[in-house]
Amino acid sequence: MAAPHDIPINRRDLLLAGVGATVSTQVAAQQTTPEPALDMQPTALHSVQLRVNGELRDLQLDPRTTVLDMLREHLALSGTKKGCDHGQCGACTVIVDGRRLNSCLTLAVMHQGSSVTTVEGLGTPRRLHPMQAAFVKHDGFQCGYCTPGQICSAVAVLDEIRQGIPSHATADLTSAPLLSAQELRERMSGNICRCGAYANILDAITEVGGAA
Repeated sequence: MAAPHDIPINRRDLLLAGVGATVSTQVAAQQTTPEPALDMQPTALHSVQLRVNGELRDLQLDPRTTVLDMLREHLALSGTKKGCDHGQCGACTVIVDGRRLNSCLTLAVMHQGSSVTTVEGLGTPRRLHPMQAAFVKHDGFQCGYCTPGQICSAVAVLDEIRQGIPSHATADLTSAPLLSAQELRERMSGNICRCGAYANILDAITEVGGAA
């Protein structure tokens, strides 16, 4: 019988033996080292009061709650859609104090006392807002996911033009911006329609803007 030191050992066996020893050491260390306790203290809630679609709402919210999550999860206003959640698609557009904004990018606690209008606050199924009716008439949607944000943005766009607020497409900053296709495309560029209904959306906004 060969002595232990006479048994041939190849490089593969030696490497496997080393890996096995290392793994055993790591497992033993994990079993003997206690994990640090997690801090599970709840976040203090903040009182937020807003007027949403004309109704005064008092809420207790985590300060990290966005306007989008406040609307959907706390007020059951699911018309405002969560698309990219990064402020890039415009599906979550609402009107706050007369100005449109991406509700996924702003915290509810930042808008204490503000007035928020969502697509539900513009009109009802029995009495549509003119912009909602125009979107239906001109088939300004297909899947409909971006439509609430498109409509809120379109309403705010026409108000911007009425106020004389210029855009990057405004040719003459000393005169009121025109209700032109170029102006509307520029102002609506933050609202993406993945179905590609842009031409119909433009027709709907143009009709409402011309009648205003």
